Amino acid sequence: MIDRAGKTAVVFGLANKRSSAWGIAQKLHEAGATLAICYQNERMKMEAQSLIDELPGASGFQCDVSNDQEIDTLFAALKAKYGKLEILVHAVAFAPAADLRGEFLNTSREGFRVALDVSVYSLIAVTRGAAPLMTDGGSIMTMSYYAAEKVVPNYNVMAVAKAGLEATVRYLAWNLGPRNIRVNAISAGPIKTLAARGVGDLTEMLRSHAERAPLHRNVDQLEVGGTALFLASDLAAAITGETLYVDCGYNIMGF
Repeated sequence: MIDRAGKTAVVFGLANKRSSAWGIAQKLHEAGATLAICYQNERMKMEAQSLIDELPGASGFQCDVSNDQEIDTLFAALKAKYGKLEILVHAVAFAPAADLRGEFLNTSREGFRVALDVSVYSLIAVTRGAAPLMTDGGSIMTMSYYAAEKVVPNYNVMAVAKAGLEATVRYLAWNLGPRNIRVNAISAGPIKTLAARGVGDLTEMLRSHAERAPLHRNVDQLEVGGTALFLASDLAAAITGETLYVDCGYNIMGF
């Protein structure tokens, strides 16, 4: 049993019970971590708060990760409330719906900018806010997907964002290693999250994944959460800059 009692984790991207962040938050909570759960805006507060209420001791904070002022305000509040942080979970991704459909060739300049800003730069921004509070080292993790490496039809500009995200993980790991702060990505198989529903043919993705993966099934949020808990623990003390696959083995298959 991994014990994270006395450790504080900030989790970005908790939208609803289908989100990967929910599975991660549950596992961290079970291990005794104190949770700071961040939701994007007032509109998303109600659903997020209902989940936060299921995790005794957890607190909710509003933060739009595309807004530097809100990020600064958040980490000032976290410092005031908790003093320091040990764990950061970045489960945030977004691209305009129009740029997730049709031909990749027709990706708009604005859609590309938004996808890279929200899905990639936000990891740099929140890490910059968290690092000064990780005075005893820490673990930072983000969510990727296999489309960062291979073509997944309909993933389009988000695939480019995930490729950028994985490169960002490596550079942050290199920068923060001297502070004993580890940075990793979890590359999960397709899950019926709110974000995934924006990708065309999600049902076909799930079917194909289960058919071809060595374990012949899809993954669920709690399995992703278990990997996140491992990365947040001392068992992963020598792991940084990596992309860990939680996809029932799908990524090892050639066809």
